[in-house]
Amino acid sequence: MKLFGTDGIRGRVNAYPMTPENALRIGMAAAIVLGKEHHGRNTILIGKDTRLSGYMIESALTSGICSMGMNVTLVGPLPTPGIAFLTRTLRIDAGVVISASHNPFYDNGIKFFSYNGFKLPDDIEKKIEELVKDDSFERYRAKGEEVGKAYRLDDATGRYIEYIKSTLKKGVTFEGMKVVVDCANGAAYKTTPWLLRELGAEVISINDSPDGININDRCGALHMEGIRKAVILHKADVGIAHDGDADRTLLCDEKGRIIDGDQIMGMCAVDMDTRGTLKKNTVVATVMSNLGLEKYFEKNGIKLLRTKVGDRYVAEKMLADDYNFGGEQSGHIIFLDYNTTGDGQITAMQVLNLMRNKNTSLSKLASPIKLFPQVLMNVEVEKKQDIRTVPAIMDALKAAEQRLDGRGRILVRPSGTEPKIRVMLEGDDIKLINRIGRTIAKVIRETMQ
Repeated sequence: MKLFGTDGIRGRVNAYPMTPENALRIGMAAAIVLGKEHHGRNTILIGKDTRLSGYMIESALTSGICSMGMNVTLVGPLPTPGIAFLTRTLRIDAGVVISASHNPFYDNGIKFFSYNGFKLPDDIEKKIEELVKDDSFERYRAKGEEVGKAYRLDDATGRYIEYIKSTLKKGVTFEGMKVVVDCANGAAYKTTPWLLRELGAEVISINDSPDGININDRCGALHMEGIRKAVILHKADVGIAHDGDADRTLLCDEKGRIIDGDQIMGMCAVDMDTRGTLKKNTVVATVMSNLGLEKYFEKNGIKLLRTKVGDRYVAEKMLADDYNFGGEQSGHIIFLDYNTTGDGQITAMQVLNLMRNKNTSLSKLASPIKLFPQVLMNVEVEKKQDIRTVPAIMDALKAAEQRLDGRGRILVRPSGTEPKIRVMLEGDDIKLINRIGRTIAKVIRETMQ
């Protein structure tokens, strides 16, 4: 069974691969592989979100890493991009985030950052995975005084907040702005409200009382109904919604309309291009980004490049070809000049700063970006397999393409984090793409059980 997916290792807690025994082995394997790189101080940083199982996984990982002779620095609950930032700036060999992102509390996950703050490339993940399945760990274990130690880093949250503030021009203030923040009862329950208040905004913070099991529970970036109601109730200028580990942000404008990652990329990229800070007049997104965004960029002389789904692939493309801005429709936005991964806090600050600089509302910033109707269906399957090997699915896709007749596009792919097949359609006729989507989903359900 493959260990790593699109975004690290993820699964149901106390079932493979997210058992404490396996987490111990993952820690051991990671220390062996990442310790050989010798980029830092023989130390791995570990942070987590607010899930109850985080304590268990953290302890197991720490034990595994220390048993191999590496030290551990613990920071407790902190957004994923905060782990990337601290790993890079503290010259640590690697960072680990214990989180299942937007998944329910009963799931958890483990994802790694290399010493430079980027997610691990596939070849390094493969080496870790091979060692996890190797029973010869004995030969690597540290002896006597070589065993590692675990330390706790004081004020990790404060360090991260000060860094985010430094990405704005000196003297920037959000005084006079009323902002609703939905923390998803996750890792940002302190950071974003604290940050905004220090920058002068009036903050209404909701879902900011994590208890270990309420993370992402009918709140946050996957459940925008609550923030929409709160923005309208409080007559706020903007709503900011994170997911459990706060590497993504979706927004709600003052009229209660949801602003997704494509629209955020659209408004920010055009502003960057106008100011001459968008490298090569190019934005890197994924195959999921809306055709409407592509059309909007064409009108503004900006090129859109697409990668596989996953912000790690967006970051890899940006790094390889020297681009500095990109992201995903889901709200993972990468400002590579500021951080190495999707950063929900930086995204929110950049949009608020744009609103302040333009002296305009979020609804007016988003209005020129006309998105095509889009339908996304998630089909639960018992076992994921390559859809190209299933003739009935391929026949259904061919028939669907003929029905669309060039008026839209279809994307069918396995989820990298859940046992689901994702079916995405977009086009100019919402009723048509809904019918086609249901037909494809039915075929998948019947043939992949």
